[in-house]
Amino acid sequence: MSNQALTLQNSIASAISNPGALGTIESYISAVNRIPMLTPERERELGETLQEKGDLNAARELIMSHLRLVVSISRQYLGYGLPHADLIQEGNIGLMKAVKRFDVTRGVRLVSFAVHWIKAEIHEYIIRNWRLVKIATTKAQRKLFFNLRSMRADGQTLTPEHIEGIASKLNVRPEDVSEMEVRLTGRDMSLESQDDDSDDFAPISYLSDDGEQEPGMVLDRRAHDDMQGAGVSNALAVLDPRSRRIIEARWLQDEGGGSTLHELADEFGVSAERIRQIESAALKKMRGAFAA
Repeated sequence: MSNQALTLQNSIASAISNPGALGTIESYISAVNRIPMLTPERERELGETLQEKGDLNAARELIMSHLRLVVSISRQYLGYGLPHADLIQEGNIGLMKAVKRFDVTRGVRLVSFAVHWIKAEIHEYIIRNWRLVKIATTKAQRKLFFNLRSMRADGQTLTPEHIEGIASKLNVRPEDVSEMEVRLTGRDMSLESQDDDSDDFAPISYLSDDGEQEPGMVLDRRAHDDMQGAGVSNALAVLDPRSRRIIEARWLQDEGGGSTLHELADEFGVSAERIRQIESAALKKMRGAFAA
């Protein structure tokens, strides 16, 4: 390898993880396109050296000579609105993974083997970053995501016939095609207002649950419900039958309100004042049971 080519490789090596490090993305692309491609013989020699000795210099030369492949593949994904430099960076990671797994004994050129790994890394990057909410999680959804955009004529809404045709071609269900179309045509919405002066019409204002699902509130509600259920039952259990009857009649009636002191006085044949005294003593005993 000539000194000029070696110097060029050294400069690009530091820029693999950040294609913009050479100044501009155009400078990076121009630089990698000047690195000579390997002959089949040299590629096999480097592959054998890497396999047998783990020689990092061999891996480096294999990677450098295929950086132009990453640039070419990354251009296919510019329509997703993500920075070209980032797409190249992710593709370079895929290339390095391919070189690590490259087996010369299979008789396949590295360029053919690396395409899969480069695309896989770029696909993963797009899925992670195209939307705030992950748009594709299953294998079928990913397949749809990367094919449906190109199969929609001029971005028009799909007709039932088009949906059936795409589903048949991609071997997925028509409802999966419809669902992915909705995901692709939707857009992210900011929860907060873009106007700093007011949040009155921002989603954050009308989607708020006013703290109803805040963890502290949930726990307080649960404790209250427990108190109303098992807690009350345990407190009533400490009362004698007459006291329990008075408390239930006065405070635990679901419909029509509780009984009056005079009604209970007639029932037990005592004065209303006596009923009030029994009630007061019973409530004091119940509070003690709650605190225990």
